Amino acid sequence: MTLDVVDSQNEKVGSLEVSDTVFGGRVNTDVIWEAVVHQLACERRGTHATKTRAEVSGTGKKPWRQKGTGRARVGSSRNPLWRAGGIVFGPRPRSYAYRLPKKMIRGALRAALTQKFQDSEVLVVDQLAVDEPRTRHAAELLGRLEAGGKTLLVDVNPDSNLSLAVRNITGVRMSSTSQLGARDVVDAGRVVVTRAAIERLEQVLGS
Repeated sequence: MTLDVVDSQNEKVGSLEVSDTVFGGRVNTDVIWEAVVHQLACERRGTHATKTRAEVSGTGKKPWRQKGTGRARVGSSRNPLWRAGGIVFGPRPRSYAYRLPKKMIRGALRAALTQKFQDSEVLVVDQLAVDEPRTRHAAELLGRLEAGGKTLLVDVNPDSNLSLAVRNITGVRMSSTSQLGARDVVDAGRVVVTRAAIERLEQVLGS
């Protein structure tokens, strides 16, 4: 498969040959789904919490004697059956992360990129950089590249100025090839990737 390579002015400056076995195979949507769920689970903070009967406020004194009052026996005002009592088996802080095989993660990224290539939603540029970390410069660059809405910028080592400049632009994210995931690709409407990043991804995903 041959891809056109453009410069920052969106003018063709060359072409790039990529392997059909890496970016031209069948799109496995099942493995993409697995990788997206895995990435979302790993990003969950898991800070939800409820108080048990040992943590809610209240005295430890028995409200009334065990027998003779005609009332139901009870040992504590922090009883889960009472109002303002503890919560039984409530959610506790925990991590939702789990392990996914590396081959499945790479396969999902390969399938997601393949889908973007098939949908003609990938633009290959020679480099992604701006002279100053200013949002205006980044917006002008994206405008010339016709990258509007949800856009994902991918480079081997992202330019620090551009990384700072795109933070204020809604829907635009920048990622390095080492941090790129299937969810990032699927969530983007347009993927702008450098020539070096494509070569790096082809090397990693083809192994």
